[in-house]
Amino acid sequence: MNTKLLRAILLILVLLPILLAFAPNVVGEGKNVIYVLRIEGTITEGTSLDVVEGLREAEEISAEAVLIELDTPGGLVSSTLKITEAILNSETPVITYVTPKGAIAASAGSFILVSGNIAAMAPGTTTGAAMPVEIGIEGRKPAEEKTINFYAGHIESIAASRGRNATQAKRFVTENDAFNENIALERGIIDFIAEDETELLNKVDGMQVKIGNENRTLATKNVSLYIKEKTIRSSLLEALSNPQIAFILLMVGMYGLIFGFMSPGTYVPEMIGAICLILALYGMGLFDVNMFGVLLIIIAVILFIAEALTPTFGILTLGGSVCLIIGALILPKEPLLFNPEWFRSFLLTVIGIAVASAVFFFFAIGAVLKVRKRKAKVGAEELIGQVTRAETDIDEDGGTIKIRGEIWNARTDEGEKIKEGEKVVIVNREGLTLIVKRK
Repeated sequence: MNTKLLRAILLILVLLPILLAFAPNVVGEGKNVIYVLRIEGTITEGTSLDVVEGLREAEEISAEAVLIELDTPGGLVSSTLKITEAILNSETPVITYVTPKGAIAASAGSFILVSGNIAAMAPGTTTGAAMPVEIGIEGRKPAEEKTINFYAGHIESIAASRGRNATQAKRFVTENDAFNENIALERGIIDFIAEDETELLNKVDGMQVKIGNENRTLATKNVSLYIKEKTIRSSLLEALSNPQIAFILLMVGMYGLIFGFMSPGTYVPEMIGAICLILALYGMGLFDVNMFGVLLIIIAVILFIAEALTPTFGILTLGGSVCLIIGALILPKEPLLFNPEWFRSFLLTVIGIAVASAVFFFFAIGAVLKVRKRKAKVGAEELIGQVTRAETDIDEDGGTIKIRGEIWNARTDEGEKIKEGEKVVIVNREGLTLIVKRK
């Protein structure tokens, strides 16, 4: 086979997956498509971008409806409000569905659930517990009363606009109520309980929903599902705007710059540190940040460095660990709509990084600095302390030894005489002559 042709085929095989990954998704137009969006994990700026783009694309292809599948512990307030606003103003009917079995639509997820034209839950799922909280030095606590009242009124308004039990929706925020699918149906929070997507779409078929001033009848039987994949941009934003990820990137960024400045010349730590720091600062710009928390994190790093430079038997390390934990916990400033599980994982992340940082600076950096403070040894000085055998008899007048494949002139001090073949240790040097003594 022609070499050029073979190279061309190999190039196509390499580039094809890349081109397919970046190629735009093509969705068939018509009323026989249900556009599926999945909200999983923490709700962040990337999540809101994904939902807004998905709703816009569903309108462009004239999809019969959008099905938003929920399994989330909650997330950022600002991102949640963008999602509910986009759903309420969608020109395409939106079905919100907590699935699969065992899934939750907690806190921010309950706002999204009640905002759909039709809401449903799978068996074994839970929703509610939407009281906004803040993180402070004393730990997690409910947000200020005026903040709680505002979000209680907001979810009440959303539920009322969809014909749901507005009073009960309000209690999700004020009383932190949490319901399984049966109680949610009984209290008028959802419209259906459905085992899976097929059962849900069969139950929804023929229902009327109000879109603007128009009543629209849904035809959802035997339709095809188009599942929207996350874009690279939304996935990146989703990661960066997660407070846990932003905190980790901030620490890696600062440590990278510190190590780079301490060991100049490689440029790798500085490059990694700068990239991580930029990403962390951008990510923290996607949610409100407590600057006092950032200041405490910086003080913690300074204390860790001071411990390495001037050992204080762990006093500065302890202070740095306390500052790092407190600073990280109060880093997110805005009211948050998370369930307690997220806070526990966030706390474990913070404590883990604090302990690892303390141990690293206390031992590793101290050891590195001690090595750097040692006098450099070059040339024959590297041989001092090495053990070898005498190639000839050696006395104070001279002789030879062989080390590292090289023959060196050698002599002894104070009249010592060493016979050929005896073990010797190198103790000093004079020019190109090594001073040895019997091992």
